[in-house]
Amino acid sequence: MAYFPTESRLGLQAFANLDTAPAVPFGTIVRGEDSASGKGGGEFIYLPGVANTVVGSLVVYNPSAKTTTLAPDTAGLAQPLAVAMSANNLATTFSWYQVAGVAVMKKTAVKVNPNVPIYLSATIGRIMPTAVNGKEILNARTVNTATVASTTSTVNVLLQRPFAQGQAV
Repeated sequence: MAYFPTESRLGLQAFANLDTAPAVPFGTIVRGEDSASGKGGGEFIYLPGVANTVVGSLVVYNPSAKTTTLAPDTAGLAQPLAVAMSANNLATTFSWYQVAGVAVMKKTAVKVNPNVPIYLSATIGRIMPTAVNGKEILNARTVNTATVASTTSTVNVLLQRPFAQGQAV
C-alpha cells in the first residue's frame, strides 16, 4: 500500500500518516498513485478515525455528521464506504481512506474467487464474498488473479466510490 499523492497541493501528507488535528477539510478528495506495486491510480478521502481501525478496514462515513464508523453487518445500509490507509483508530485523529482504485481490504476467513462481488461481513469493518440480500457493496469487485485462501487476511478490490446496498423497493 505505497500510494502517494499526485496532486500539487499544500498540506497533503502521505496516505498512511495520521494527523492529530485536521490538515485539510473533512471529505477532501485527492488523487494518488502506487506505481511501485502496479496498482496504478486511486482516489482518497480525508476522514476522522474510529476505534479498532486497522489498515484495510472498511468504514462508513457520514458527510453531514462528519463521522466514520467501522462498516456494520447491516442489510440495506445505503451509506458511502471507504478503506482505511492507516490504523486511524481514534476519533481525534485524521487520515486518508481509499474510495477509488485497487485497495487492499481486510476480509473474513473464507476463500475468495477472482472477479466476484463483495458483501458486508458479520465481522465489522471486514468484507466477505458470500452473497447476502441487502449487504452487497456496490461499485466494488475483487481483482485477484487467483483464488485467495481462507487463511489470507486481505484481498485486492477494485473500488469506484463504493456504497452499501440500500433497501429493496
